[in-house]
Amino acid sequence: MDGEVLDEMVADVSVDVAVVGSGLAGLRAAIEASRTSRNKLAVGVFTKTQVMRSHSVSAEGGTAAVLYPEEGDSFQSHVYDTVKGSDFLADQDAVELFVRKAPEEILQLDRWGMPWSRRPDGKIAQRSFGGQSYPRACFAEDKVGFFEMSTLYDTALKHDNVQFFPEWAVVSLLVEAGKFKGLVALELKTGKLHTVEAKAGIIATGGAGRLYTFATYGYSSTPDGLYITYRAGAPLKDMEFVQFHPTALVPSGILITEASRGEGGILLNARGERFMKRYAPEKMELAPRDIISRAMYTEMAEGRGVEGPDGMTHLYLDLREVGEEKVKTRLAGIREICMRLAGIDPVNEPIPVRPAAHYYMGGVDTNLEGATAVKGLWAAGEAACVSINGANRLGSNSTTECLVWGAIAGRAAAEYVAEKHNIGPVSKAEVERVSKHVYDELLGKAPRENPYDIRNELQSAMERTCHIYRDEKTMLEGLAALRSLKQRMFRGVVDSSRYYNTNLMNVLEIEMMLEVSEVILVSALNRRESRGAHARVDYPKRDDVNFLKHTLAYYSEDGPRVEYISPTITEYMPTERKY
Repeated sequence: MDGEVLDEMVADVSVDVAVVGSGLAGLRAAIEASRTSRNKLAVGVFTKTQVMRSHSVSAEGGTAAVLYPEEGDSFQSHVYDTVKGSDFLADQDAVELFVRKAPEEILQLDRWGMPWSRRPDGKIAQRSFGGQSYPRACFAEDKVGFFEMSTLYDTALKHDNVQFFPEWAVVSLLVEAGKFKGLVALELKTGKLHTVEAKAGIIATGGAGRLYTFATYGYSSTPDGLYITYRAGAPLKDMEFVQFHPTALVPSGILITEASRGEGGILLNARGERFMKRYAPEKMELAPRDIISRAMYTEMAEGRGVEGPDGMTHLYLDLREVGEEKVKTRLAGIREICMRLAGIDPVNEPIPVRPAAHYYMGGVDTNLEGATAVKGLWAAGEAACVSINGANRLGSNSTTECLVWGAIAGRAAAEYVAEKHNIGPVSKAEVERVSKHVYDELLGKAPRENPYDIRNELQSAMERTCHIYRDEKTMLEGLAALRSLKQRMFRGVVDSSRYYNTNLMNVLEIEMMLEVSEVILVSALNRRESRGAHARVDYPKRDDVNFLKHTLAYYSEDGPRVEYISPTITEYMPTERKY
């Protein structure tokens, strides 16, 4: 590699707090870090998209919080719902903190201008969500993520010490002796690799994203933050638990919010039967997502599905009984999506749906403050695993988690910087490794195989072998397929341009996808039980004796090294989970 290029790269940007990711958790962290210290800290937000293109804008249904305990809801109820929904794998001290902080974040957004939907008495409106005992999902029509993102972005822009670095893709963290010192980012506009010195860092890049063919994630959602933190020495926790949202539009995979069922929508099979009465007779369509997804899969597998385009079997979500007025006011975005992309009006016709990969309960292992195993580095939102979600997340808890731990991590990082931690000079070793990989190994060299074929095979392998139902034989086949893909992985990118080289970015993303997919499969193979979203046909029972514990996966050159730790149980011992 050209020595002059390397010299240009060393510490060409310096900030106090580097936030990686510009979704709900990243923006909330940046705001909190910028206003925590007496002395204004320089906060940099690094994102590979434009800020308002972060995937958080796609959140639709609601943000959970106990706002009106005088009306029957309670913190205790929210805690228990979340712990039970997690199949008792959640850390209960984290859940308690989460539940108590949630109302503060809802009201903070309200003060910043969030246009919450209102009840006739003027109070913030709430709706029902699966697994929640009370209607506690605060909403703004069915565009919650967009309005929350807009509110946070507008607020962040008022802080002159927050600087945005849009279309800067972070590809590595600079860590020495277990201490965070900065990061390496690829500026997509110029193709230049930048090194960023930072006294503290916050990973807020979302989950593992599009590892599956049928998924609700945007195409830019890939496991960048998980991969770079994993490589830097922090373990990934509970990655075997992948949430499949029951209702994604066929054939596009776009999310049809759970709020549609909270407003009264029902699920029907090909015979017109409301089949959830067989699987969750009390909660029906408002059972937790893992239970509904398995029920839908069973209905289709047993021949009660509807044959759709490209052989994509589906079921129906029926909103006709919800009523035209409510659909047009509370589910307007869903109606527009159905009309534009499926040619149907849900006021008059049922929506074709099937489960899609939607959320990863696992992430970077953190403590209650969001701190990782790397000193000076925090994680928040879906990228983190604190863990409040355990084996299954309840709908409407995720956006709340982003807000709560965005604030907690932002404050903790700022306080850490205020303690005047001296990071010292940044070593060139990791910078040289990344630069060599990008400039010498990839750019301008013909790959051995088409990278997009590799990505498609990866997604197909995950879809076939590590889906709603799993078993050892198929997961071993999936792991063998992934490791074969890693061996076939090219060392070249046909496009040699430095400017907006999306081919280069895609190749880097595929490398990350392969590594994180391997973590998911290895973790799933080692968990020989069924719990929450991890349903094994060869081990159909939950095993609290051997597997009431979190999986920790550490990076090694030979593949993930797995260890286990016990969850924190403060009050609720595991019981049979019924709905």
